[in-house]
Amino acid sequence: MNARFDEDWRHGGFGLYVHWPFCEAKCPYCDFNSHVVAQVDQARWARALVREVERVGRLTPGRVLNSVFFGGGTPSLMAPETVAAVLDAVRRTWTLANDIEITLEANPRSVEAGRFRGFAEAGVNRVSMGIQSLRSDDLRRLGRLHTVAEARQAFDVARSVFDRVSFDLIYARQDQRLEDWRAELGEALSMAVDHLSLYQLTIEQGTAFHDRAKRGGLKGLPEEGLAADMYDLTQELCEAAGMPAYEVSNHAPSGSESRHNLIYWHYGDYAGVGPGAHGRMTIDGIKYATEAWTAPGKWIEQAEAGSGDQVFDPLSGADQAGEYMMMGLRVTEGIDVDRLRRLSPKALPENTCRSLEDMGLLWRGDGRLGVTKQGRLLLNSVIAELLP
Repeated sequence: MNARFDEDWRHGGFGLYVHWPFCEAKCPYCDFNSHVVAQVDQARWARALVREVERVGRLTPGRVLNSVFFGGGTPSLMAPETVAAVLDAVRRTWTLANDIEITLEANPRSVEAGRFRGFAEAGVNRVSMGIQSLRSDDLRRLGRLHTVAEARQAFDVARSVFDRVSFDLIYARQDQRLEDWRAELGEALSMAVDHLSLYQLTIEQGTAFHDRAKRGGLKGLPEEGLAADMYDLTQELCEAAGMPAYEVSNHAPSGSESRHNLIYWHYGDYAGVGPGAHGRMTIDGIKYATEAWTAPGKWIEQAEAGSGDQVFDPLSGADQAGEYMMMGLRVTEGIDVDRLRRLSPKALPENTCRSLEDMGLLWRGDGRLGVTKQGRLLLNSVIAELLP
């Protein structure tokens, strides 16, 4: 039923996501699949991840791999030997692109020069660091265990080992004023190497912050207008510093974008291994959605038994069109209209597109469609209007 879509994944490339679910502590805003445990059997986890890489490789023979991303959790808590075992399996399994990007997420508290050199020797060539704030009081409110000094020191260590270093900050925090964010973002831009991820604080279901907010205990969150002003200020300052947004929350000079994340946003193919990891893989002309078992204990048992996947479902053309829109409209270059209509001829009703254009929320040109700066503030609503 999906045979005519078999070339679409090539538009976005092919990547591998490896999920390491363990953390030193659970942050109150985090809704990712992360768990705090006393001990991890690194050798057992390395074997299980390698088995999963090899299994996925048998489903995707002959592919050229463009990126690997170790996410979490806190992948910098992995032993360098664990990372090396996974990457050795990757090299045996696929042909690697000449410019392959291999990213590892890091927490400032688990950064140490010897460990980072071990990651680099294993093949990691990019680090993404979760700093989250350059203000001590806000770090405590966000449940972070590191200090500002530790974050800056960890960043310097990362820069001494890796050419490409990104870091995350969260804004629209409790009691944060516009001028506070201006000063903090200015400091961040003076530190930045080639990439910044700047996220507005959102209160997600299932988090400690959500429970606290329901009880009325999460005071001082900014009003919608102030949060929008912070977003506008972010765009202004980053553009002036030569790090414009290439996606709603991500900023980089041209050529320094996260290649792995672009695979998601360009709706390429990616395999996901590790607890809770998601994938989108085209096999024999059909695109499948995969999702691994979430609980670490369940996942490792299933991986050792033959497959860590709980979900392995084919996607209809309409499903793919919806996903392509949701991902592709996040990036400034927008989406390929012909590709979208091959997936679902009913996508992009003309009257709706024209109306959104008239409102200044959409742009069209050269066979592409995208969301304007104003539209990005209302992205979810714009996508909901466009979905068939």
